[in-house]
Amino acid sequence: MDRRMGVDSVTITVEGMTCNSCVWTIEQRIGKLNGVHHIKVSLEEKNATIIYDPKLQTPKTLLEAIEDMGFDAILHNPNPFPVLTDTVFLTVAASLAVPWDHIQNTLLKTKGVTDIKISPQQRTVVVTVIPSIVNANQIIELLPDLSLDIGTLEKKSGTCEEYSMAQAGEVMLKMKVEGMTCHSCTSTIEGKIGKLQGVQRIKVSLDNQEATIVYQPHLITAEEIKRQIEAVGFPAFIKKQPKYLKLGAIDIERLKNTPVKSSEGSQQRSPSYTSDSTVTFIIDGMHCKSCVLNIESALSTLQYVSSIVVSLENRSAIVKYNASSVTPETLKKAIEAVSPGQYRVSISSEVESTSNSPSSSSLQKIPLNIASHPLTQETVINIYGMTCNSCVQSIEGVISKKAGVKSIRVSLANGNGTVEYDPLLTTPEALREAIEDMGFDAALSGIYSVLVALMAGKAEVRYNPAVIQPPMIAEFIRELGFGATMIENADEGDGVLELVVRGMTCASCVHKIESILTKHRGIFYCSVALATNKAHIKYDPEIIGPRDIIHMVESLGFEASLVKKDRSASHLDHKREIRQWRRSFLVSLFFCIPVMGLMIYMMVMDHHLAALHHNKNMSQEEMTNIHSSMFLERQILPGLSIMNLLSFLLCVPVQFFGGWYFYIQAYKALKHKTANMDVLIVLATTIAFAYSLVILLVAMYERAKVNPITFFDTPPMLFVFIALGRWLEHIAKGKTSEALAKLISLQATEATIVTLDSDNILLSEEQVDVELVQRGDIIKVVPGGKFPVDGRVIEGHSMVDESLITGEAMPVAKKSGSTVIAGSINQNGSLLIRATHVGADTTLSQIVKLVEEAQTSKAPIQQFADKLSGYFVPFIVIISITTLLVWIIIGFLNFEIVETYFPGYNRSISRTETIIRFAFQAAITVLCIACPCSLGLATPTAVMVGTGVGAQNGILIKGGEPLEMAHKVKVVVFDKTGTITHGTPVVNQVKVLVESNRISRSKILAIVGTAESNSEHPLGAAITKYCKQELDTETLGTCVDFQVVPGCGISCKVINIEGLLHKNNWKIEENNIKNASLVQIDASNEQSSTSSSMIIDAQLSNALNAQQYKVLIGNREWMIRNGLVVNNDVDDFMTEHERKGRTAVLVAVDDELCGLIAIADTVKPEAELAVHILKSMGLEVVLMTGDNSKTARSIASQVGITKVFAEVLPSHKVAKVKQLQEEGKRVAMVGDGINDSPALAMANVGIAIGTGTDVAIEAADVVLIRNDLLDVVASIDLSRKTVKRIRINFVFALIYNLVGIPIAAGVFMPIGLVLQPWMGSAAMAASSVSVVLSSLFLKLYRKPTYENYELHARSQMGQKRPSEISVHVGIDDTSRNSPKLGLLDRLVNYSRASINSLLSDKRSLNSIGTGEPDKHSLLVGDCREDDDTTL
Repeated sequence: MDRRMGVDSVTITVEGMTCNSCVWTIEQRIGKLNGVHHIKVSLEEKNATIIYDPKLQTPKTLLEAIEDMGFDAILHNPNPFPVLTDTVFLTVAASLAVPWDHIQNTLLKTKGVTDIKISPQQRTVVVTVIPSIVNANQIIELLPDLSLDIGTLEKKSGTCEEYSMAQAGEVMLKMKVEGMTCHSCTSTIEGKIGKLQGVQRIKVSLDNQEATIVYQPHLITAEEIKRQIEAVGFPAFIKKQPKYLKLGAIDIERLKNTPVKSSEGSQQRSPSYTSDSTVTFIIDGMHCKSCVLNIESALSTLQYVSSIVVSLENRSAIVKYNASSVTPETLKKAIEAVSPGQYRVSISSEVESTSNSPSSSSLQKIPLNIASHPLTQETVINIYGMTCNSCVQSIEGVISKKAGVKSIRVSLANGNGTVEYDPLLTTPEALREAIEDMGFDAALSGIYSVLVALMAGKAEVRYNPAVIQPPMIAEFIRELGFGATMIENADEGDGVLELVVRGMTCASCVHKIESILTKHRGIFYCSVALATNKAHIKYDPEIIGPRDIIHMVESLGFEASLVKKDRSASHLDHKREIRQWRRSFLVSLFFCIPVMGLMIYMMVMDHHLAALHHNKNMSQEEMTNIHSSMFLERQILPGLSIMNLLSFLLCVPVQFFGGWYFYIQAYKALKHKTANMDVLIVLATTIAFAYSLVILLVAMYERAKVNPITFFDTPPMLFVFIALGRWLEHIAKGKTSEALAKLISLQATEATIVTLDSDNILLSEEQVDVELVQRGDIIKVVPGGKFPVDGRVIEGHSMVDESLITGEAMPVAKKSGSTVIAGSINQNGSLLIRATHVGADTTLSQIVKLVEEAQTSKAPIQQFADKLSGYFVPFIVIISITTLLVWIIIGFLNFEIVETYFPGYNRSISRTETIIRFAFQAAITVLCIACPCSLGLATPTAVMVGTGVGAQNGILIKGGEPLEMAHKVKVVVFDKTGTITHGTPVVNQVKVLVESNRISRSKILAIVGTAESNSEHPLGAAITKYCKQELDTETLGTCVDFQVVPGCGISCKVINIEGLLHKNNWKIEENNIKNASLVQIDASNEQSSTSSSMIIDAQLSNALNAQQYKVLIGNREWMIRNGLVVNNDVDDFMTEHERKGRTAVLVAVDDELCGLIAIADTVKPEAELAVHILKSMGLEVVLMTGDNSKTARSIASQVGITKVFAEVLPSHKVAKVKQLQEEGKRVAMVGDGINDSPALAMANVGIAIGTGTDVAIEAADVVLIRNDLLDVVASIDLSRKTVKRIRINFVFALIYNLVGIPIAAGVFMPIGLVLQPWMGSAAMAASSVSVVLSSLFLKLYRKPTYENYELHARSQMGQKRPSEISVHVGIDDTSRNSPKLGLLDRLVNYSRASINSLLSDKRSLNSIGTGEPDKHSLLVGDCREDDDTTL
């Protein structure tokens, strides 16, 4: 390709295009400009790419031309990109009289031809073309007189280079390129890499951030291409290993006319001689003579093949070919590519023959592909409107001629066409348009299936990459109002399987399993360990499942089974820890009791001595003698008394066996440079033990007469109380996790998998482990059985108890098509379900994961406590050392203080020892009493219990943060549809507009219900449902000639309703009497009319067995269009309903207006109560909706909300929430998750309400599994209770520490408060236990019931007057309040209304009868029910 025929390309951004019509207009207008070769306009990317002749046009002139059409055009890059052109040499057959003018005119009109040189003498045409628009084959199709001149082509070395072929063939490489932001980046990469020697083609996709490159591996390597892309400034990674391109069926055709370069590089055709060779191929996959003929005809058309003989019996083909032109390998690939492309070919033998024959040219061996062969892609287009095979043929005929189309197969049965095309020359969108231009409707089928995993917040989409790309799919989801991001490599490592493999004996067994498994499609990785008999396998659950893998291993002769996972909640019930601390406590207690006995004995003896000293005034020496003569004070060795020896022997086992766990935990903490509770305990006990041991050894060394005072009694006492505290604490913690343990225990352990045949008849069933269930399996669930996985019912009816998951008390009916949740219990019928989510993807697993994450996540208050605990231990150690030093100093300065306040002071001990012992005791007591544990436990235990209680009540709270945030909320914002209201329309009122003797209410209902039964509109469905309920029937009449006019109404004819009316005769009479009419009827003849109606109706039902009714149902316009008059009374009725936010529908039977139906989305029964309670809790309640302001005002008045934001888009909901937050308010948003997700995520607390399986779980902080607004109140109430409990816990924890530490340090000695070390440790244990017990009080929380709430609230509740409600429309804050009247105006209006009401008693009565509230009642604001037909 060259640049001598200067052709440039420029991309212009075009703003203001709205539809494909704009695109078409620009392409037509600009495409006709002189010098424009090609234009492609993209509506999605809002740009136009134009290839033009720079001699005739410039980017500026093109920009102006687009602007002149009324669009805004911007040129981001004024420098155009050069476009490479190609030169094609064509010759005309000598026998023809050549129409040169015709050839020149045709070529000049052809898009993509930039220059023509005609040489009539040599009968040649040299055409310069833009290869991306037109190629040689298309020119030959336009002008069949011309043919490609290979010889001339070879003389032109510049072009020949394009066709130089590599022996190794071409390789396709896919690379991920990061950092591209616009089309200028893609053009830069394409320009730079496209010029490298050996790179044939490159296509860079901005959407997918990837580059597809076709290159020749003997000229350039993949690593070099990667380096060159990185040199341009974009990080690049090889996505897929390079692979050789396959030969397509269409390319065999191309081999006939392949232009190739002389192997010598010679400049002219030199005759040479080549030999014919014979090769025999073995071909598997041939079924009949048709296969034989296909292969023979495909290969015999190749000019290098002399002959081919295919034998079906021998499964062989003997091919004679020109050995210098083609290789057996290429022929093998050519046979494999023959349609349907399922032949497996191997070369049997190759025989070189000796016969020489002259060849037209000395050609090099053709490798598997030709250089200009583009990458092909396939797309499926759905085609509507085909009626016969002639349609199929005409589509195939026209589309196959389009540039870039390689092949097309149209299926009349499937209503689609599969097109193989070159993405560089055409796009699926262009092909779709081409089919539409032929008069058919065509649509690209890009998405095959969507599966949403609710709790995981993931959607799995199968799509056609030729039609749609992941970023576009994510964009579609975002347009629905959900946040969507693509999960990178979501398919990799999706399934992980751990197997125990028995029967392996050596390394060859391992290799056998690994090699067989990794060869299998869908298995990414397999590692087998001979030593442990375990296999670790990663697989794609879409392609293969765990059962298939186990069968494969077993088929190799080994036994395989799943590694059993611990499905119990044993890690939650703290059994191991409870056992451990119980053992520790009992060991410590066993040795502590004797120590306590000794201590008590010594205390009694000391007290006795003190009494003697006090009474008998004994001298110091006498006291010492009596003391040392006591049995326990007798010395076995000098300096070693029986007392000290026993204490030492009892202390050692406790210190080293009872305290073993503390030492391990303390070591781990210090290793990680942190200090925790265990460090304090180990410090206190070790110092006491070491100090005592050293003093004892010194006394023995000095052979002291007086026994030293030791602290061997301290460690056993400390450990007893601490171990007891820990034991009780873990028992309590086990209780806090009960809710989660209960959820985990819901999971089934086994599933019954059944095999069905094509007629859904049961063939077999087998019990398998629940972890072996694969997606798509059919599972049988018997009555009383648990559902092992999430699925969809395919057969059977049953009631299912979902109470443990959704909190819904009533069983839910399930039939074919219903979804079921893992862990729910089947009650009375057998069901067959198809698994949709298995393993960790089931709703139950996700709920468990949610609760687990919530219980381990930290509330902000907890992070503060953790920080405090970090500083706590060093602080306590410093206080302890300070206490020691201060008391030593005080003791030496003023010994009397120590003497006075030291309990059990013994004069037989030296003064120094007394001071040190006293100071030491105070310091150790400080270490013992200080407890960071209770601080650390204050929040997590409360959060655990709170979230657990929430989960049991159907309120899933995602962690400590939302739990803590919910109590700070000041504003609650409700979405309307599906949250405050049911979200489905319901008939509120049916009004009969004719005398009841002419047509009864029942008859109208029967006619209307039958007519609407064919409608798919939600309003139609609501009407049909209402009519069936009122008539108490499941079947209605017959509807014919049904027509729908969108936005107006329906028309049809109704028959066969007489039997229905006959059955409900008594109901008809009752309703006839009930129904008043609009037409004024005197009271005197009213009775006669109703009685006559009975006779007439009875006669009617008998006489007219198959009467036909012409029915019209719709709005005012529909009635007027059909020639009916809507009088003022009826119009007023409709306006009144519309003011209340209802939809009013008119009914006409046999061209007479006879009924009016009011339909509305009804408010949930508990909504008003929930709003009232929230307000009584001091919260501001706001309604936010995308609906119109009339409806919003009506709904708000019903539930008692005074502030409304109406006509708000999903994106504006976020802005509104933000606006409220900027006012300094904490906002809770309550939505049903469909379009509220962005707002749920923005709010301080997002509360998603729904049935637990249709909820935008990802965005919300709190998920209410039941569709009950009172749970919103409960969640805020629970949050407040939990935070209150956390605060109480902190008070407990801090009181122990703030009061206990000064007492231990001896600050309160003057008032006689002295603590021994063991008392300190008892107090410390008590603090932890009391905090946990305090948290457990939350388990007593009971969610208030509807009745409780109603009892408190009913007296104060009442609907709001319209004037009290402020409605803000859209994103602006302009409030539309109802007009407020001055006091005088109100008095005048009120008195006028009163007088009117007195004067027009009769009219007032009639108006009430027909459901029109009188003006008096409207003015006063008394909202009465419309009439007795109101629901």
